[in-house]
Amino acid sequence: MRERRQISNDKVDELIVFLTPYIRSLLERVEADEFTTTQFIDVMLLDPQTEIAYQQAMAEWGEQPNQARMVIHGQVIPAAMRASGMVDWIGFAHEEEDPWAVPAWWKLKTP
Repeated sequence: MRERRQISNDKVDELIVFLTPYIRSLLERVEADEFTTTQFIDVMLLDPQTEIAYQQAMAEWGEQPNQARMVIHGQVIPAAMRASGMVDWIGFAHEEEDPWAVPAWWKLKTP
């Protein structure tokens, strides 16, 4: 019988710490005042450095891609965005499609 992998909050926290500098860097360059998590992830995947970091986070999670995306899209990226201190959560983006998480609306804080 295959042993079930223990999912740890520590691993989520590690991935948040890992992705936060990449997310901060991207937030410094984003041109929109408001955007959804899905839109932000789309931009992440267009930027070579953040795309590599995203893929590394997926690999580090260690499950099948769909399960990893649920954690990365639904927990890690939103928490890393909050940890950056550069955005405010302004509500759920119910009209936005993301098969792995419920996206949110984010607003850049004014410097």
